[in-house]
Amino acid sequence: MSTMSANGSSETGCRLEVRPSNNTCSQEELSITASAISMTVGIFSNTLALFILVKSYNRIRIKSKASFLLFASSLVVTDLLGHLINGSLVIFVYSFHKKWETFDPHHIMCSVFGACMVFFGLSPLFLGSAMAVERCIGVTRPIFHSTALASHHMKRLLGLTWLLAALVAVLPVLLWRPYKVQSSRSWCFYHMEEPKDWLDVLLPLLFSMLGLMALLLSIVCNAMTSCALLRARLRRKHHCRGTSYHIEMICQLLGIMLVSCVCWGPLLIRIIMLSTRAKDEPASFSLLMVVRMATWNQILDPWVYILLRKAVLRKMLTLLHDFWGPKSHYLQRWQRSLLRSSMETSNSGFGPTDCRLLGRLPDTAIKSIT
Repeated sequence: MSTMSANGSSETGCRLEVRPSNNTCSQEELSITASAISMTVGIFSNTLALFILVKSYNRIRIKSKASFLLFASSLVVTDLLGHLINGSLVIFVYSFHKKWETFDPHHIMCSVFGACMVFFGLSPLFLGSAMAVERCIGVTRPIFHSTALASHHMKRLLGLTWLLAALVAVLPVLLWRPYKVQSSRSWCFYHMEEPKDWLDVLLPLLFSMLGLMALLLSIVCNAMTSCALLRARLRRKHHCRGTSYHIEMICQLLGIMLVSCVCWGPLLIRIIMLSTRAKDEPASFSLLMVVRMATWNQILDPWVYILLRKAVLRKMLTLLHDFWGPKSHYLQRWQRSLLRSSMETSNSGFGPTDCRLLGRLPDTAIKSIT
């Protein structure tokens, strides 16, 4: 039996094989079904999260939270497009039984597929790190954030983030190192097997190092933000309006960081290991498993915004209060803070750092901020 027939690549292979030996066909059908289900769930999750974020963005009048919601909405849109485009490409490849030489003789679709894999992989990591940096500056340097970081600066940073990811994605094509169909014949990526020269080693290493640097930057900035908020609460300096607003955003950032580390960390580390491995070591199937794991990042990201909202956190605190009883004064105080913050932020243009700003800025600066 030929290799293409054994891999389910023959168009009539599934029909000709006898029933006891049609495992390849059933596996291919299972892969198509799994891809379709993953694509559907991802599109639904990201659409729901985008609806919630856009509704919050149109309603909010706090500049710092508007910047956060802008990046969060962009992250969800990126994940949505990633599911839609990459999922459609995967289903298209399986519909032709992975016969790339039939539907892609000039390797154009493989280059597009590989570029989309890299772009929609790096963009969420870059956006997550940009959100973490923005929140870290907003909490630790509120005066600088309110006076120097305008909305057009945030939009430029967002554009540069997408531009950097796009540049890394098209770099193999520009350097005449096009993406290669992997051994499973269901997707395209860098030349991970038998690299020709140092460029074939450098390109996947660049992808992995940029992704790991984005994750590390997110961890450092989120740790600094969490420590600053915890220190302010312990010193009882944060009795101003919008305290829970910071807590909501840092919970979402920590959720995004945790999801990214769990989903993308193994793939990025595995690519580095494969790029520096011995030449006779196989790479395809171990890489495919961690790639499938990384695709869950685009499914889990939107649920961070859906579940870790202020309204959901308030209900969780209510359940905890009912469980622990009236003895928990801290939960009661936090519930009152959440309710007061949500009421005041809906009726005021001041943000959570206003109390820190009002005591330091003159009236002209206060008017320019509000």
